[in-house]
Amino acid sequence: MIFNQTSMYSFFVILLVFSHLNFEVSSSSIGSRSILRKISDDSVNGEFHDVFVELNDTNFKDVLRETPATFAIVEFFAHWCPACRNYKPHYEKVARIFNGPDAAHPGILLMARVDCASKINAKLCDRFSVDRYPMLLWSRPGTFASTAAWDGNDGDIMSIKDGRTADRLLNWINKKMNSSYGFDDNKYEHEHLQSKTLVPEQIAQAVYDIEEATSSAFDIIMRHKMIKTVTKASLVRFLQLIAAHHPSRRCRKGSAEILVNFDDLYPPEIMADNKENGISENATKILGSFQICGKDVPRGYWMFCRGSRNDTRGFSCGLWVLLHSLSVKVENGESHTAFTTICEFIHNFFICEECREHFFDMCSRVDSPLNSTRDFALWLWDVHNQVNERLSKEEAALETGDPNYPKMIWPPKQLCPSCHLSQKGDSSSQVNWDKEEVFKFLASYYGKTLLSAYKDKDLLRHDEVQNSHAEEQMEATNPMVVSIGAALALAVASAAFGALTCYWRSQQKSRKYRHLHSLKNI
Repeated sequence: MIFNQTSMYSFFVILLVFSHLNFEVSSSSIGSRSILRKISDDSVNGEFHDVFVELNDTNFKDVLRETPATFAIVEFFAHWCPACRNYKPHYEKVARIFNGPDAAHPGILLMARVDCASKINAKLCDRFSVDRYPMLLWSRPGTFASTAAWDGNDGDIMSIKDGRTADRLLNWINKKMNSSYGFDDNKYEHEHLQSKTLVPEQIAQAVYDIEEATSSAFDIIMRHKMIKTVTKASLVRFLQLIAAHHPSRRCRKGSAEILVNFDDLYPPEIMADNKENGISENATKILGSFQICGKDVPRGYWMFCRGSRNDTRGFSCGLWVLLHSLSVKVENGESHTAFTTICEFIHNFFICEECREHFFDMCSRVDSPLNSTRDFALWLWDVHNQVNERLSKEEAALETGDPNYPKMIWPPKQLCPSCHLSQKGDSSSQVNWDKEEVFKFLASYYGKTLLSAYKDKDLLRHDEVQNSHAEEQMEATNPMVVSIGAALALAVASAAFGALTCYWRSQQKSRKYRHLHSLKNI
């Protein structure tokens, strides 16, 4: 068989085109489906975006472990299924009650979906014995995350068989939770809830509010360009404090990451030449891209710190809980340093001017070091009661307070009877406190009880998390697999080209020798 030069190059071009097409088709197969699904999803409710959470095999465990919600519903569906497409608006309608920043009842029920038609989710759907579309399962988020295989029988995980319309699904949820949620519930409607502040276990929800407050505080600092030469040191010290003692592991990790990169973004020599303007625009942008408490925070809503109106509680409540938590977590040897760090942070970065001045004034009155955790925790407790007493008078006069969460002496007698020896009036100064009992209460309430729900979710073994991540990465990174396939195709084409080149050269050489031999015979 003889190849001429033109046919050889044609063959090589065909091989390259084939390998390129193979790469393009393979790498876009999953991406194109997700793009089409996104277009379809966005068009269902016009201008509305989906509020349910799209899960897949790579994020399933992490999202369900970290959600603040008490319960979860997961819909297993297939994007090609007409019944699933028709059911989506019903599921979306219910999800809007519980999911997203405009939800009437956030943090109670996470509503999520898994597309079983996507190859990446094949093992995930097998794990939950998916045998029909759509299929709805109910459980606690941690149970979903830790389940290795579900046999299809109701137990810790339940199948919702009567939820084919929005009304029927919400009715099933209300029966299961003994609740009365409705489609017309207002965003800040709390009349049917018992005051969270009087139920000790409810403080466990506040760990998510602390994450929200930490992220919001950092965002405010970035947005208002508050890092100056004179404020840099106080921010670094506060980041060091929360990197060591923040109740949330995610926030500790994020704070440490910011500290590691801080001097690179904010070098002293540049600040010396730019005292007034502070950190540069580019550094602000880069520093602001760090997500101090993880990629899912801020979530856009509050749980324990949620008021009955949009303008009450929220951020200030979350910040107070964070400070109390820090006060009971620091060691005796670092308590006064923590005290000065918090005072300086509030003075430099709390944007409410009057609040900042009042707080710093109380800091300035401390005339001796707070050398123990007890001294620091009790000082902050006393300051908080003074702030509440001042604000309650102003809010009563102006009718600006939250009627469902009025400022009160803390802790109230319902929460800590042993803290109250006697009481002559409504102010903290008129209560005869047993301060040893108060400190015990603070240490338990803002320590062990606060972290109870968060720590329960962390009981899942670390090595299981690492192993699952390794497996998920192998299955999830289809572009990587595709790149290897494309590389192999190119290698084959190159080898073929090399072989053809060698063959062509040998033929040419053979022809040359035959030609020379024929000349000798002339």
